[in-house]
Amino acid sequence: MTQSESPPGLLGRPIRIALVATTVVAVVVVLLGVTTPVFAATAEPGAAAAEVRPVRILIPRIGVDAPVRPVGLMPSGEIEVPPLAPRNLTGWYKYGPVPGSLGPAVIVGHRSTRSGPSVFARAARLRRGDAIRIVRSDGVVAVFTVDRLEQVRKTEFPTERVYGNLDRPGLRLITCAGDFDRRTGAHTDNLIVYASMRPATSI
Repeated sequence: MTQSESPPGLLGRPIRIALVATTVVAVVVVLLGVTTPVFAATAEPGAAAAEVRPVRILIPRIGVDAPVRPVGLMPSGEIEVPPLAPRNLTGWYKYGPVPGSLGPAVIVGHRSTRSGPSVFARAARLRRGDAIRIVRSDGVVAVFTVDRLEQVRKTEFPTERVYGNLDRPGLRLITCAGDFDRRTGAHTDNLIVYASMRPATSI
């Protein structure tokens, strides 16, 4: 990477992330890009990001052991989110970085469904130093540690902090938080988990 090049991130043309809050969609306006190189420390040189994807996320602190499915864009310009059923399912934004690649990979998950708590229902219990393991399709396990949590009003979403360029592999988990506003049919806040990668291993 030359000094004139920017590190990979998700800053680019505007699209939206839709996170389901119980029975309705709550829209967060963000800026996302569509490409990123694969981080050399966790993949063979020259490998394309499209050839590798996350397949499972494990977060021991909160009892998460969940499959990950790629999500893209809906015609409306919103990022797809995982189906409400099964509840134990997360979505990785496939046009952003692969977890373990340079830049901030993004995984979204529901907080709740009509039938009860969903995959990220206990995300607020995470603490600095907690481990997040992402199993990839190439056999690499990208291990991240939680740096911090941030709960923000959806109207004040910190786009640059979440999706800005990084010179290292990062991970962002995003779900709904705050009170459920019956008037708008959505939770008032987002919970964002920021994490950084440890050296990767293979399974």
